[in-house]
Amino acid sequence: MILIVDDKSENIFSLKKLLEYHNFSVDTATSGEEALKKILKNVYALIILDVQMPGMDGFEVAEAISGYSKAKDIPIIFLSAVNKEKQFITKGYASGGIDYITKPVDPDILILKAKTFYRLYEQTQQLTNAKEKLKEEIEIRKAAEKKKDEFISIASHELKTPLTSIKGYLQLSERALDNKNIENTKKYIQRTQLQLEKLNNLVADLLDISKIESGKMKFNKAIFNFQNLLNNAIDIVRQTTNGHKITVNGSANVDVYGDEVRIEQVIINYLTNALKYSPEAEEIIIEADIKDDRLKVSVKDFGIGIPPEKQKNIFEKFYRVEETSNRFQGLGIGLYICAEILKRHQGTYGVNSEPGSGSEFYFNIPILNSNTK
Repeated sequence: MILIVDDKSENIFSLKKLLEYHNFSVDTATSGEEALKKILKNVYALIILDVQMPGMDGFEVAEAISGYSKAKDIPIIFLSAVNKEKQFITKGYASGGIDYITKPVDPDILILKAKTFYRLYEQTQQLTNAKEKLKEEIEIRKAAEKKKDEFISIASHELKTPLTSIKGYLQLSERALDNKNIENTKKYIQRTQLQLEKLNNLVADLLDISKIESGKMKFNKAIFNFQNLLNNAIDIVRQTTNGHKITVNGSANVDVYGDEVRIEQVIINYLTNALKYSPEAEEIIIEADIKDDRLKVSVKDFGIGIPPEKQKNIFEKFYRVEETSNRFQGLGIGLYICAEILKRHQGTYGVNSEPGSGSEFYFNIPILNSNTK
């Protein structure tokens, strides 16, 4: 809008009609005080400001406007019927105006100036918007760089931990063999295998991240029975835990078209996370439910839970909840990989959690019914 400020209603009327005739949106104020109140509330492309007004004159209004961060860049055209001397025109420019027109106003000149300043205003807005977007992009990139640096540091630590353990267990195995202690040798080899499996999973996750980033993550889709997949995933996880009971409620005896290995990867990730973050609990509950040609699977633990403000970021790349990062190992990429896999299967996913009461991670994917087979 263009704001006209003049204490004489007849002047406002004529200028308003002129500007509206040329398709400008116009607002008006009959005093400097009213103008300042409107400037605080609204955004204007141009202010046409009468110099001679009772109370605050035009120069005082312009000086006040220049102190508002929101409005200091709005162009101001002064109108004056009396003060035509150089000193007043100079004062007008000094107080923040960018033009000074004497009355009677030439309509054609005023419209030309209004169009010019309006165009400059639009260009300034475009530059400001571009600057803000650039600042946002810079901040996003800074945050991404920071996350990447943190990830490299975490990944180095996470990879080094099993490698150090493997080295230690192999040395112990060697000594046990020298002492012909077969039982200890077997024990250390088993522990070495566990650490190798952990290392293998870490490397596999890193490779998956690389494939996702490069768009080369391949999916070998076929029709499979989801209940069989679920049973296999549970059996795999049960081999790694003695302290938790895994209970299954509901049935997933439906056919699904997708990459069986990748979906199994999602379920195993959900289950291993549930085990990891509920060390004091005794049970993990899996719920399976079929509704509207979609299968929903949820994994509920009774562990530490996740604060509400952290839940929206839990599936983001490299994200780790600060409260647990020192206590629990992990790269912060497992759930991100799960999210990418589910997206490629037209799936949705999420988490419900309450600190101290546990978490429920879920996903749902389309199933094949008799009409789609």
